Amino acid sequence: MTDTLPDTIEWRLETAPVPYRAALDEMTARNAAIAAGTARELVWLLEHPPVYTAGTSAAVDELLDPRFEVVEAGRGGRYTYHGPGQRVGYVLLDLKTRARDVRGFVHALEGWVIATLADFGVEGWRAPGRVGIWCRDIDGREAKIGAIGVRIRRWVTMHGFSVNLDPDLSHFGGIVPCGIEEFGVTSLARLGVRVDSATWDRALLARAGDFLAALEVPCPPEAPR
Repeated sequence: MTDTLPDTIEWRLETAPVPYRAALDEMTARNAAIAAGTARELVWLLEHPPVYTAGTSAAVDELLDPRFEVVEAGRGGRYTYHGPGQRVGYVLLDLKTRARDVRGFVHALEGWVIATLADFGVEGWRAPGRVGIWCRDIDGREAKIGAIGVRIRRWVTMHGFSVNLDPDLSHFGGIVPCGIEEFGVTSLARLGVRVDSATWDRALLARAGDFLAALEVPCPPEAPR
């Protein structure tokens, strides 16, 4: 593990909520600048005020109660909730300098979150056919603790992942999260693990070296998706 990133990657931490539309505009501009070679790559950790975001596969009937602003995100996937207590990671990297493997990027991103959860004693996993990070909830059933949604333009990634530290889980009730009705949503706090955003960010950074190393090789053929 490492607690530093290469100088070519900016590690940006926000302590105040960032409106989703402002973050999306910033990501879009930074993505283009990275592709043009005029800006460093970026890992951006932040939280948003309550918002529902719609991916390119979002179905209208999965928006059950639009109690918060709904924003077209432009990423893959369906409806997702973001809000206080959920740490979002936007990862803007140039895959042209790595393995040029989209599937491998998503697999590595999932692995980064799973490894960091393990550092807090929470076992997370991938589930074939179900996007996201899953774990065992307090009732013994599988539940989603993290979401994954990415977009790649000119081989530069944008969007990324979110992890539920201690959000208001009732806010997920306004959507069918990621289009999956039969499973619930959980958080570290619900599992009895209290982690603030600064502690989570440090743990994530400590695992960043492993994540970047995974991007140097194509995704293993047997890796589940």
